[in-house]
Amino acid sequence: MSAAPRGPLAGVRILDLTRVLAGPFSTTLLWELGAEVVKIEQPGSGDDTRAFPPFQNGESVYFASINRGKRSLALDLKSPSDRLVFEGLLARADVLVENFRPGAMERLGYGYEDIKGRFPQLIYAAISGFGATGPYKDLPAYDLIVQALGGMISINGPEGGPGLRLGISLGDLAAGAFAALAVSAALYERRASGQGRFIDIAMLDVQTMLLESALVRQFATGESQAPTGSRHPVITPFDVFQAQDGPIAIACANEHLYQALCDALARPDLKTDARYDSLFARYVNQPALKIEIEAALRLRPVGEWVALLRQAGVPVAPIHNMAQVVADPQLAARGMFVDVEDPEMGALKMSGSAFKISGYSGAATRPPAPNLDEARADVLAELGLPDEACRERVRGPERPLLW
Repeated sequence: MSAAPRGPLAGVRILDLTRVLAGPFSTTLLWELGAEVVKIEQPGSGDDTRAFPPFQNGESVYFASINRGKRSLALDLKSPSDRLVFEGLLARADVLVENFRPGAMERLGYGYEDIKGRFPQLIYAAISGFGATGPYKDLPAYDLIVQALGGMISINGPEGGPGLRLGISLGDLAAGAFAALAVSAALYERRASGQGRFIDIAMLDVQTMLLESALVRQFATGESQAPTGSRHPVITPFDVFQAQDGPIAIACANEHLYQALCDALARPDLKTDARYDSLFARYVNQPALKIEIEAALRLRPVGEWVALLRQAGVPVAPIHNMAQVVADPQLAARGMFVDVEDPEMGALKMSGSAFKISGYSGAATRPPAPNLDEARADVLAELGLPDEACRERVRGPERPLLW
């Protein structure tokens, strides 16, 4: 009996030429939606993240977390025998995803325009820092560079202080998510058209789409948002406040919630005070209102306020650190932490899938990430090629590999 499909993309074959984060995260999302992913890696060393800490038994847990379930094949696309294998995979693939700098695949003869005539069904997704067009297209980019250019650093950090990079690689992760969304849309279209598409995802473009009200206000009023700490730049109270024994997050985005907060704080006078009786008034007088709210909050510890405000229907939360996140009962109930049994590393824990789709049961386990070139024999057999067909390798500093 064949295994039940993991998701709605069951049967879709992804040829994954990505490395580091944006691309591998994108193809992991596609894997979580049911696709099969063959990961093409550099012979000898593989994806850069195989060398990223933390390590367990000498292997990278970081690599394992964003490459679980994939199959690895090491190919040098300057080698004639490896190109033969690669083109066999292209003929069978539904989607190719790569995240090299624009021009790298063209120099190898595998740019979209080079191959679309031979593989018209192929959906070709390219993820890069700045995209395939524009004056920045040839510049190198990492998440830090994109957060800097895209304004994200300028709006984050302590109020009145310098901007700060976000604590996660949002530029990479968001670009990977946008690429997975675009691939899914192109697969849907191809059901009727039979034709592939070229998808050009730029990390900087994606950062721009995520600027939300900061960009709206820049266009509408000319106001350049500066760091505002944890508070919302226009909605008040929507911030982290100090209670008796620590910080607490409270978010009131409408009049009903604000009034419920005032009642729970035993400060009904704050509902009728002219400085705070409308959303705009609270925005103008945010510093004074924060002082009033914190004066009330200091009478009780965080745990008591969380219980009291939740009972009143006010959105509230303690500030969890990572140890508390992984122990959160809501995340456990949602299957957001899964077990992986890795042959080299042993037992691992990692994030599960945020995709909850009816008809597909969420597994409590995941297969491990592959060892480098682990799927060679199986892939060559599927292509009807002898193993020797891919033994030619170009090694050494005198002839650099694609990566």
